[in-house]
Amino acid sequence: MRALLQRVSHASVTVEGEVVGQTGPGLLILICAMQGDAEAQADHLAAKIAKLRIFTDQAGKMNLSVRDMGGSALVVSQFTLAADTSRGNRPGFSTAAPPEEGRRLYEYFAKALEAQGVPVETGRFGADMKVALLNDGPVTIWMES
Repeated sequence: MRALLQRVSHASVTVEGEVVGQTGPGLLILICAMQGDAEAQADHLAAKIAKLRIFTDQAGKMNLSVRDMGGSALVVSQFTLAADTSRGNRPGFSTAAPPEEGRRLYEYFAKALEAQGVPVETGRFGADMKVALLNDGPVTIWMES
């Protein structure tokens, strides 16, 4: 799985004019299941993200996880993280998991992250989503499992 994490002051996702998910201080996580991924990759990524110390402590050092600081996460499916731009000018997405498997692993990842003690809201898989965020830092981190 691939994930792009953004430390945010707030983030929301809107579908057809309706806010379907949001977070206050915490993480916006764009997530993509790749071909060959399984629950083990989702579990590993969820555990790593829950413990990743990218929030500042009272001394101003990145020393707290999203759990430590009482934050939450907005998890948004993002198959374009599988983009292959090595040839031509149009990205290919053949390395992304097929849609039904991608949906299953996306939903599984959100539940796995919640099981790690991080409150989670989600976007809507496959929908045309409008994502709004205020990146804090900015802190943006790319992860793969």
